[in-house]
Amino acid sequence: MNKFFKEEAPAFWRTTFEIEKPGDTFLDMRPWGKGVVWVNGHCLGRYWNIGPSQTMYVPGPWLKPGTNEVVILDLLGPEFSEFIPAGHRYVNQTHTKIEGLAKPILNELHPEKDFARSRRPAATLKLDSATPVLTASFAPGSAMQEVKLPAPATGRYFCIESLNSQDGKQFAAIAELDLLGADGKSLSHDHWRIAYVDSEERDKEDGSAENAIDGQTANFWHTQWGNAQPNYPHFLVLDLGGPQTISGFRYVPRQGDKSVDGRIKDYQIYVGDNLVGK
Repeated sequence: MNKFFKEEAPAFWRTTFEIEKPGDTFLDMRPWGKGVVWVNGHCLGRYWNIGPSQTMYVPGPWLKPGTNEVVILDLLGPEFSEFIPAGHRYVNQTHTKIEGLAKPILNELHPEKDFARSRRPAATLKLDSATPVLTASFAPGSAMQEVKLPAPATGRYFCIESLNSQDGKQFAAIAELDLLGADGKSLSHDHWRIAYVDSEERDKEDGSAENAIDGQTANFWHTQWGNAQPNYPHFLVLDLGGPQTISGFRYVPRQGDKSVDGRIKDYQIYVGDNLVGK
Protein backbone atom coordinates (compact mmCIF):
# COMPACT_ATOMS: atom_id res chain seq x y z
CA MET A 1 0.00 0.00 0.00
CA ASN A 2 1.32 3.44 -0.89
CA LYS A 3 1.19 6.31 1.58
CA PHE A 4 1.45 9.94 0.44
CA PHE A 5 2.40 12.92 2.55
CA LYS A 6 3.62 16.48 2.02
CA GLU A 7 7.33 17.15 2.50
CA GLU A 8 8.48 20.57 3.69
CA ALA A 9 12.21 20.83 3.11
CA PRO A 10 14.10 23.46 1.07
CA ALA A 11 16.40 21.83 -1.48
CA PHE A 12 17.97 22.15 -4.91
CA TRP A 13 16.88 19.65 -7.54
CA ARG A 14 18.70 19.01 -10.82
CA THR A 15 17.94 16.95 -13.91
CA THR A 16 18.74 16.84 -17.61
CA PHE A 17 16.61 16.05 -20.64
CA GLU A 18 17.25 15.42 -24.31
CA ILE A 19 15.52 17.21 -27.21
CA GLU A 20 16.02 17.06 -30.96
CA LYS A 21 14.53 20.38 -32.06
CA PRO A 22 14.27 23.33 -29.60
CA GLY A 23 11.03 25.26 -29.36
CA ASP A 24 8.95 27.26 -26.91
CA THR A 25 7.45 25.24 -24.08
CA PHE A 26 5.81 25.67 -20.67
CA LEU A 27 7.14 23.79 -17.64
CA ASP A 28 4.35 22.21 -15.59
CA MET A 29 5.11 23.11 -11.94
CA ARG A 30 1.90 21.71 -10.41
CA PRO A 31 3.67 18.87 -8.51
CA TRP A 32 6.02 21.38 -6.83
CA GLY A 33 5.72 23.83 -3.95
CA LYS A 34 7.27 27.29 -4.11
CA GLY A 35 10.62 28.36 -5.53
CA VAL A 36 12.72 29.32 -8.55
CA VAL A 37 13.61 27.49 -11.79
CA TRP A 38 16.65 27.74 -14.07
CA VAL A 39 16.98 26.15 -17.52
CA ASN A 40 20.50 26.00 -18.95
CA GLY A 41 21.54 28.73 -16.53
CA HIS A 42 18.65 31.05 -17.44
CA CYS A 43 16.34 32.02 -14.58
CA LEU A 44 12.69 31.51 -15.54
CA GLY A 45 11.44 33.25 -12.41
CA ARG A 46 9.44 32.20 -9.37
CA TYR A 47 6.55 29.78 -9.04
CA TRP A 48 4.07 28.95 -6.27
CA ASN A 49 1.53 26.14 -6.31
CA ILE A 50 -1.29 28.42 -5.12
CA GLY A 51 -1.38 29.79 -8.69
CA PRO A 52 -3.13 31.07 -10.66
CA SER A 53 -0.24 30.40 -13.07
CA GLN A 54 0.87 26.76 -12.83
CA THR A 55 3.40 26.84 -15.67
CA MET A 56 6.64 28.65 -16.49
CA TYR A 57 7.47 29.87 -19.98
CA VAL A 58 10.70 28.55 -21.53
CA PRO A 59 11.74 30.46 -24.69
CA GLY A 60 12.92 28.19 -27.49
CA PRO A 61 16.27 30.03 -27.92
CA TRP A 62 17.18 29.09 -24.32
CA LEU A 63 17.05 25.41 -25.28
CA LYS A 64 19.49 23.52 -27.46
CA PRO A 65 19.58 20.25 -29.41
CA GLY A 66 20.85 17.46 -27.20
CA THR A 67 21.23 17.66 -23.44
CA ASN A 68 19.54 20.46 -21.46
CA GLU A 69 19.67 21.13 -17.72
CA VAL A 70 16.91 22.09 -15.28
CA VAL A 71 17.69 23.29 -11.74
CA ILE A 72 14.91 23.90 -9.20
CA LEU A 73 15.17 25.55 -5.80
CA ASP A 74 12.01 24.51 -3.97
CA LEU A 75 11.45 25.99 -0.51
CA LEU A 76 8.62 23.62 0.43
CA GLY A 77 9.61 20.43 -1.32
CA PRO A 78 7.69 18.58 -4.02
CA GLU A 79 4.08 18.23 -3.11
CA PHE A 80 4.01 14.49 -2.45
CA SER A 81 6.31 11.64 -1.51
CA GLU A 82 5.51 7.96 -1.83
CA PHE A 83 6.51 4.96 0.25
CA ILE A 84 7.30 2.14 -2.19
CA PRO A 85 8.03 -1.47 -1.18
CA ALA A 86 11.70 -2.50 -1.18
CA GLY A 87 12.12 -6.03 0.12
CA HIS A 88 10.78 -6.18 3.67
CA ARG A 89 10.62 -2.42 4.13
CA TYR A 90 9.25 0.71 2.51
CA VAL A 91 11.51 3.33 0.97
CA ASN A 92 10.53 7.01 0.71
CA GLN A 93 10.59 8.08 -2.93
CA THR A 94 9.78 11.71 -3.69
CA HIS A 95 7.78 12.62 -6.79
CA THR A 96 9.96 14.98 -8.80
CA LYS A 97 8.11 14.99 -12.08
CA ILE A 98 8.48 17.93 -14.43
CA GLU A 99 7.37 18.13 -18.05
CA GLY A 100 6.88 20.61 -20.85
CA LEU A 101 3.41 21.53 -22.04
CA ALA A 102 2.32 22.98 -25.36
CA LYS A 103 -0.02 25.49 -23.68
CA PRO A 104 0.26 27.39 -20.38
CA ILE A 105 -2.00 26.96 -17.35
CA LEU A 106 -2.79 30.50 -16.21
CA ASN A 107 -6.06 30.28 -14.31
CA GLU A 108 -5.74 27.46 -11.75
CA LEU A 109 -5.91 29.00 -8.28
CA HIS A 110 -5.32 26.93 -5.11
CA PRO A 111 -5.60 29.26 -2.09
CA GLU A 112 -5.94 26.23 0.19
CA LYS A 113 -2.24 25.51 -0.46
CA ASP A 114 -1.11 28.88 0.90
CA PHE A 115 0.96 27.71 3.87
CA ALA A 116 0.65 31.05 5.69
CA ARG A 117 -3.14 30.88 5.74
CA SER A 118 -3.38 27.14 6.36
CA ARG A 119 -1.31 27.55 9.54
CA ARG A 120 -3.34 30.43 10.92
CA PRO A 121 -4.86 29.32 14.24
CA ALA A 122 -8.58 29.62 14.80
CA ALA A 123 -9.56 32.60 16.96
CA THR A 124 -12.59 34.56 18.12
CA LEU A 125 -12.94 38.32 18.42
CA LYS A 126 -13.19 39.77 21.95
CA LEU A 127 -14.10 43.46 21.69
CA ASP A 128 -17.10 43.53 24.04
CA SER A 129 -15.17 45.22 26.85
CA ALA A 130 -12.60 46.99 24.66
CA THR A 131 -12.62 50.74 24.06
CA PRO A 132 -11.41 52.15 20.73
CA VAL A 133 -8.27 54.25 20.91
CA LEU A 134 -9.37 56.08 17.77
CA THR A 135 -12.56 56.64 15.78
CA ALA A 136 -12.00 58.45 12.50
CA SER A 137 -12.48 58.49 8.72
CA PHE A 138 -10.09 57.92 5.83
CA ALA A 139 -9.97 60.36 2.94
CA PRO A 140 -11.13 59.00 -0.44
CA GLY A 141 -8.60 58.04 -3.07
CA SER A 142 -5.70 55.61 -3.46
CA ALA A 143 -2.94 57.59 -1.70
CA MET A 144 -1.23 56.28 1.41
CA GLN A 145 -2.57 57.93 4.59
CA GLU A 146 -0.66 58.35 7.85
CA VAL A 147 -2.74 58.53 11.02
CA LYS A 148 -1.61 59.55 14.51
CA LEU A 149 -3.36 58.14 17.56
CA PRO A 150 -4.58 60.68 20.15
CA ALA A 151 -2.12 59.08 22.59
CA PRO A 152 0.34 56.15 22.25
CA ALA A 153 -1.26 52.80 23.08
CA THR A 154 0.48 49.58 24.11
CA GLY A 155 -0.65 46.03 23.43
CA ARG A 156 0.06 42.81 21.59
CA TYR A 157 -2.88 43.17 19.20
CA PHE A 158 -3.84 45.90 16.73
CA CYS A 159 -7.40 45.81 15.40
CA ILE A 160 -8.97 47.90 12.69
CA GLU A 161 -12.77 47.81 12.56
CA SER A 162 -14.10 48.99 9.20
CA LEU A 163 -17.54 50.54 9.60
CA ASN A 164 -18.38 51.38 5.98
CA SER A 165 -16.83 52.04 2.58
CA GLN A 166 -16.26 55.07 0.40
CA ASP A 167 -18.64 53.75 -2.28
CA GLY A 168 -21.32 52.47 0.09
CA LYS A 169 -20.82 48.82 -0.86
CA GLN A 170 -20.33 45.99 1.62
CA PHE A 171 -16.69 45.25 0.82
CA ALA A 172 -13.51 46.20 2.70
CA ALA A 173 -9.96 46.02 1.38
CA ILE A 174 -6.49 47.05 2.54
CA ALA A 175 -3.39 46.98 0.36
CA GLU A 176 -0.97 47.55 3.24
CA LEU A 177 -0.86 48.39 6.94
CA ASP A 178 2.26 49.72 8.65
CA LEU A 179 2.37 50.56 12.36
CA LEU A 180 4.38 53.40 13.90
CA GLY A 181 6.23 52.94 17.20
CA ALA A 182 6.64 55.37 20.07
CA ASP A 183 9.38 57.15 18.10
CA GLY A 184 7.10 57.60 15.08
CA LYS A 185 9.10 55.16 12.97
CA SER A 186 7.79 52.00 11.34
CA LEU A 187 7.71 48.89 13.51
CA SER A 188 9.37 45.75 12.22
CA HIS A 189 6.98 43.20 10.75
CA ASP A 190 9.03 40.34 12.16
CA HIS A 191 6.85 37.90 14.12
CA TRP A 192 3.64 39.56 12.91
CA ARG A 193 0.75 37.34 11.90
CA ILE A 194 -2.96 37.63 11.28
CA ALA A 195 -4.73 36.88 14.57
CA TYR A 196 -8.28 37.28 13.27
CA VAL A 197 -10.19 38.36 10.19
CA ASP A 198 -13.95 38.20 9.82
CA SER A 199 -13.95 37.75 6.04
CA GLU A 200 -11.49 37.25 3.16
CA GLU A 201 -11.88 36.19 -0.45
CA ARG A 202 -10.03 32.91 -1.01
CA ASP A 203 -11.98 31.28 -3.83
CA LYS A 204 -12.30 33.75 -6.71
CA GLU A 205 -8.99 35.52 -6.03
CA ASP A 206 -6.22 35.71 -3.45
CA GLY A 207 -7.73 38.29 -1.11
CA SER A 208 -6.21 36.78 2.03
CA ALA A 209 -5.60 38.95 5.06
CA GLU A 210 -1.84 38.29 4.93
CA ASN A 211 -1.72 40.52 1.85
CA ALA A 212 -2.29 43.54 4.13
CA ILE A 213 1.07 43.05 5.88
CA ASP A 214 3.31 41.51 3.20
CA GLY A 215 5.06 44.76 2.23
CA GLN A 216 3.48 44.92 -1.23
CA THR A 217 0.76 47.28 -2.39
CA ALA A 218 -0.02 45.45 -5.65
CA ASN A 219 -2.05 42.82 -3.78
CA PHE A 220 -4.56 43.38 -0.98
CA TRP A 221 -6.82 41.89 1.65
CA HIS A 222 -10.39 41.85 0.35
CA THR A 223 -13.50 40.65 2.13
CA GLN A 224 -15.42 37.81 0.54
CA TRP A 225 -17.27 38.60 -2.68
CA GLY A 226 -17.48 35.29 -4.55
CA ASN A 227 -19.64 32.72 -2.78
CA ALA A 228 -20.91 35.22 -0.18
CA GLN A 229 -20.85 38.97 0.43
CA PRO A 230 -20.95 39.67 4.20
CA ASN A 231 -21.79 43.22 5.19
CA TYR A 232 -20.07 45.68 7.51
CA PRO A 233 -18.58 45.91 10.06
CA HIS A 234 -15.37 44.09 9.07
CA PHE A 235 -12.47 43.32 11.39
CA LEU A 236 -8.76 42.69 10.85
CA VAL A 237 -6.57 41.94 13.89
CA LEU A 238 -2.76 41.80 13.83
CA ASP A 239 -0.78 39.80 16.37
CA LEU A 240 2.49 41.71 16.82
CA GLY A 241 4.19 38.83 18.62
CA GLY A 242 4.38 40.74 21.91
CA PRO A 243 3.44 44.08 23.48
CA GLN A 244 4.29 47.07 21.30
CA THR A 245 3.76 50.79 21.84
CA ILE A 246 1.91 52.24 18.86
CA SER A 247 1.71 55.95 18.12
CA GLY A 248 -0.01 55.69 14.74
CA PHE A 249 -0.20 53.75 11.50
CA ARG A 250 -0.05 54.03 7.73
CA TYR A 251 -2.92 52.78 5.62
CA VAL A 252 -2.65 52.06 1.88
CA PRO A 253 -6.06 51.65 0.21
CA ARG A 254 -6.66 49.18 -2.55
CA GLN A 255 -4.88 50.54 -5.61
CA GLY A 256 -6.53 51.36 -8.93
CA ASP A 257 -8.86 53.98 -10.34
CA LYS A 258 -11.86 55.42 -8.52
CA SER A 259 -14.07 52.53 -9.63
CA VAL A 260 -12.40 49.90 -7.42
CA ASP A 261 -14.36 48.82 -4.36
CA GLY A 262 -13.28 48.09 -0.79
CA ARG A 263 -11.82 51.46 0.15
CA ILE A 264 -12.67 52.09 3.78
CA LYS A 265 -14.33 55.28 4.97
CA ASP A 266 -15.19 55.24 8.71
CA TYR A 267 -13.22 53.03 11.08
CA GLN A 268 -12.18 52.38 14.67
CA ILE A 269 -8.81 51.26 16.07
CA TYR A 270 -8.26 49.01 19.09
CA VAL A 271 -4.95 48.17 20.78
CA GLY A 272 -4.68 45.68 23.62
CA ASP A 273 -3.54 42.32 24.95
CA ASN A 274 -6.92 40.55 24.97
CA LEU A 275 -8.63 41.38 21.70
CA VAL A 276 -8.81 37.76 20.48
CA GLY A 277 -9.36 34.38 22.11
CA LYS A 278 -9.46 30.74 21.12
